[in-house]
Amino acid sequence: MTLVLIGVNHKTAPIEVRERIAISREDLPEVTRALAETPGVTECMIVSTCNRVELLAAVESPDADLTGFLHRHFGLDPALLAPHIYREIDQDAVRHLFRVAASLDSMVVGEPQILGQVKEAFATARVSGTIAGQLEHLLQCAFAAAKKVRTETEIGSNSVSIASVAVDLARKIFGSLQGRTVFLVGAGKMSELAARHLVQQGAGAILVSNRTQERARRMAETFRGRVIPFEQLYEVASEADIVITSTGAPHPIFRREHGQAFLHRRRNRPMFFIDIAVPRDVDPAMNKLEGIFVYDIDDLQQVAAANMAERSLEASNAEALIEGEVERFRQRLRTVNVAPAIIALQRQAEEIRLAELRRVQARLGSLNADQVAAVEALTRGLMNKFLHPPMQALKQAAREDNAARLEALCDAWQLEAGTIEDEAAIVDETHEENRR
Repeated sequence: MTLVLIGVNHKTAPIEVRERIAISREDLPEVTRALAETPGVTECMIVSTCNRVELLAAVESPDADLTGFLHRHFGLDPALLAPHIYREIDQDAVRHLFRVAASLDSMVVGEPQILGQVKEAFATARVSGTIAGQLEHLLQCAFAAAKKVRTETEIGSNSVSIASVAVDLARKIFGSLQGRTVFLVGAGKMSELAARHLVQQGAGAILVSNRTQERARRMAETFRGRVIPFEQLYEVASEADIVITSTGAPHPIFRREHGQAFLHRRRNRPMFFIDIAVPRDVDPAMNKLEGIFVYDIDDLQQVAAANMAERSLEASNAEALIEGEVERFRQRLRTVNVAPAIIALQRQAEEIRLAELRRVQARLGSLNADQVAAVEALTRGLMNKFLHPPMQALKQAAREDNAARLEALCDAWQLEAGTIEDEAAIVDETHEENRR
């Protein structure tokens, strides 16, 4: 198995590029299945958030054209993505995935949302039938590594999210959010987080609008806000001092002409848009209007950077934990790879045991059930005791990545790993051995 991970994120590509390849939650299953049909891809999943789009795949060869898939699927000129895309192979891909899940690669280090987003991508791939034993094991280890970072470091203490950074920005702009009217456009998780922070900062009326009105109603009830039907969006938006928008619309829903109308109705009182959607909900041209101030997800990085200094020590501790988990995964993978040789050794010993029982069967005479069970237990016990040292030697050679010793051991016992039909069973057996 070769692991390949390619992607773009907030560090390598501006939002103008990221929004060109953003994948909505509704489209993610179809795109994941399309990726699985790429020649050479055996398993795959896609993580798509406001800050990153990453393709992770188990492939038959490192030459599998994952980058070409992005070009073809989104109809992009290869030159557009080339300066921004990164590609990781095998252990580097494992390390990258673990760091993403542990929120060490996030815009706001320590934010808790990314782990849920990776889990959601994993669940989507599972339902889509694009994940089997190899990536299943990798993702479970990534989740365990993220949990270890969260529980053994203080990186998540006073954690901040993109939503909370957005609210901090609004507070700096206004000086105080006391009594300000806030309009949440989009009733997803990000909007809910923003609403919680706004309420804590003393915001006044909260308006909520969403294409699915039931979701808007539930959020409005949570925060004692008012539901605005989506078709009345442009009529009511001018009531808001702050608009936080995070819909899944493929094109901007607020354009320059809307801003001009809002300013007219507000008698030129300023209005702030915090656009945390990818693709963006607010046309950048809105920012050219005097009295309209627009901040998108990339603008939030300046606020997020202020949090980095106080988190640097905990981030360093977390990085060390991740390195340990990457090495642990690597050793597990080596043990899985030696499993066919261990299976061959067990089969060889079992064939010898059965052959010897058949040879002495006539001399044993007629045995009752208890006697047969006793003979079985005795011979199996002797076989297992004999097999224990060579099996441990094989596993140790695999853990140490000692190819010469591993080959010598296989030659000594005349082992040929062959093809193991039930690879999942081997992986399960190895997991159980690791737990012991």
